[in-house]
Amino acid sequence: MIDFPLQEARIRDLQQWMETGEQTSVSLTSLYMQRIAEIDQDGPMLRSVIELNPDAIYMATQMDQERAQGHVRSELHGIPVLIKDNINTGDHMYTSAGSLALADSFAPEDAFLVNQLRNAGAVILGKTNLTEMANFMAFNMQNGYSARGGQTLNPYGPGRLDVGGSSAGSGAAVAANLCAVAVGTETSGSILNPSGKNSLVGIKPTLGLISRTGIVPITYTQDTAGPMARNVEDAAILLSALTGKDEQDVSTQISPTPALDYTDYLDPEGLRGARIGINRAFEQQCSDEEKSIIEASIEAMYHAGAVIIEHTDLPEIVSEDMTVLLYEFKSALNSYLSTLGAHSRIRTLQDMIDYNHLHHQDALKYGQEILIKAQYETSGTLTEAKYIQARLNNWRQAREEGIDRLLQEHQLDAIFTPSWHTDAPAVGGYPAIIVPAGYRRDGMPFGISFMSTAYKEPDLIRIAYAFEKTVPARRSPML
Repeated sequence: MIDFPLQEARIRDLQQWMETGEQTSVSLTSLYMQRIAEIDQDGPMLRSVIELNPDAIYMATQMDQERAQGHVRSELHGIPVLIKDNINTGDHMYTSAGSLALADSFAPEDAFLVNQLRNAGAVILGKTNLTEMANFMAFNMQNGYSARGGQTLNPYGPGRLDVGGSSAGSGAAVAANLCAVAVGTETSGSILNPSGKNSLVGIKPTLGLISRTGIVPITYTQDTAGPMARNVEDAAILLSALTGKDEQDVSTQISPTPALDYTDYLDPEGLRGARIGINRAFEQQCSDEEKSIIEASIEAMYHAGAVIIEHTDLPEIVSEDMTVLLYEFKSALNSYLSTLGAHSRIRTLQDMIDYNHLHHQDALKYGQEILIKAQYETSGTLTEAKYIQARLNNWRQAREEGIDRLLQEHQLDAIFTPSWHTDAPAVGGYPAIIVPAGYRRDGMPFGISFMSTAYKEPDLIRIAYAFEKTVPARRSPML
């Protein structure tokens, strides 16, 4: 395969090339489309892209015309971006969440975050595959599988290594250089997990920093979108574009005002003097190789000037996460489906279950046990005592007794933890950022994450950027 000219290119590289005329938005878009043809739909067949945007070239042409007239909207102007296929676009692309039941579903309008991307001048290149229904359909579903999109593969070991989920397509696509950056969504680990397994930077933001309007939901209390990128700088650029107050999503009304430019916090000395608490509560679940990466990362932070604080283990959450998700899912999904309009054949969770049952040979490779439990074991009114207690217990354990307690008791700037520990920030609605830290001998990437309390994304970006400069671990997959 001919060397790909955009390999590992950063957003600011692409901007410079467009400014000098070395590339245009049209040429960038065309190169990424060709790359998708060669290795996503052919070659190793990663199956990370579920649909291309037929308007992408026209969008790129418009951005080139605006640039020629001296108008550049933002650092995302003309930059090709992929978004997860559970995020609405009011255009010629479907929004299916990977489900055959929604395979012909056109959203009536853009999700709020998609409108933000368009306003920033980004080119919506297409949509990415995912674990079907954001991995809230069957308990044994394979990461990266959807009935509509098939099985997404990890570019570091196609067919051999787990790709992570549920934002598998976004993770594999960015890792394989099929786009500049991508948007994923997370309920519990769905950005952090595939970012770790694809050697990426992923940001799971504070709940409400990015609008949830127009995203196929699981839960009211944990769902969020977030950036997935090959480096912290690009993730910060994308995060800046995605945020904003949305009148239709009350959770955004308490986010910082004015909206921040997160690139202001890209400090290569960000570890110097930072108090980093080391969460070893789950280290016994790591392999010896992974423990070595963790220790090397801690040592590197120490030499970069960080103050390392031990004995700051996060207590195990007596997880009632699944209870909350089950009870909120029926209400949230029915509310979303009601927005699709009278033309939609799927108007309720029951409709989806019935469709899947009728087309079970194609639609139910792994079953739909979670959908059935949510439909028949919950009322959808969120009045059950079991649900209310679980929700309150989750927040207390993750926030007051967990992250907030450790931050306050030890005056921490962030808590350091292995990549796959995602429960506390997910349940608490708190931010976390994952950064590549190394690789196992079998080629599987391994990342470490930093977490903090609400709206501390600037601190996490500062620390993660300095960590990335200190431990430049990422390398491209050998495709």
